[in-house]
Amino acid sequence: MTLLKKLIASLVLLPGLVLAAESNFPLDHAPDRTKDLASLQNGARLFVNYCLSCHAASSLRYNKLQDLGLTEEQIKNNLLFTSDKVGGMMTIAMAPKDAKNWFGAVPPDLSVIARAKASGAGSGPDWLYTYLRSYYKDDTRATGWNNMVFPNVGMPHVLWELQGIRDAKFVEEKDPHDASKVVHKFAGFEQVTPGLMTPLEYDKAVADLVSFMTWMAEPAQNTRKRLGVWVLLFLGVFIVITWRLNASYWKDIK
Repeated sequence: MTLLKKLIASLVLLPGLVLAAESNFPLDHAPDRTKDLASLQNGARLFVNYCLSCHAASSLRYNKLQDLGLTEEQIKNNLLFTSDKVGGMMTIAMAPKDAKNWFGAVPPDLSVIARAKASGAGSGPDWLYTYLRSYYKDDTRATGWNNMVFPNVGMPHVLWELQGIRDAKFVEEKDPHDASKVVHKFAGFEQVTPGLMTPLEYDKAVADLVSFMTWMAEPAQNTRKRLGVWVLLFLGVFIVITWRLNASYWKDIK
């Protein structure tokens, strides 16, 4: 399958895969650190270490990470697996057949996840930021984990060592639509065991990771936005000049 076909497939299939079991859990606003090179570099490190073993990002080459201020040597020493090349795509070694046997479905390519995923009033980054911070321990699931944003998700909590183990607390309330029924309302998380990071440090790390994934979906976005401002300023000046020229041309014509 060509790169173009892979990209089209990810655009078509990814929203369906992610939306399959989405809840109405409120989304937190994701800090925008797409202009902070240090945050993007940390996000790239987290992505390679925790995401790239299962999820490819096949529309991005490793050498594109030089745009984040990394040298080719730094990319080779810190972000490449043994068989990967700096000029190669960010793919995975896991065969699709094995992935389907282990996880029930092939993990989607994450190249454009931040752009493909949008939920109600929330943006893709908001969804990802909340999702990665909403895992909790659930022994009824095969993976041992569940998620408030994506109930019954097949993906385990790959960042659990950083965040630690948490339980989700629910309280019983009467169904507002049917008094004879009881519903379970989410009442917050409870930390069971601490992680390698404090909650604040973990939120910062997730913000860095999500910012990297947002950048990865469109590496030229900051350049595009800067050029857009200059184009609008040019058009504004050009409109004023055109208006004055038009007035000058017609002033002696009755």
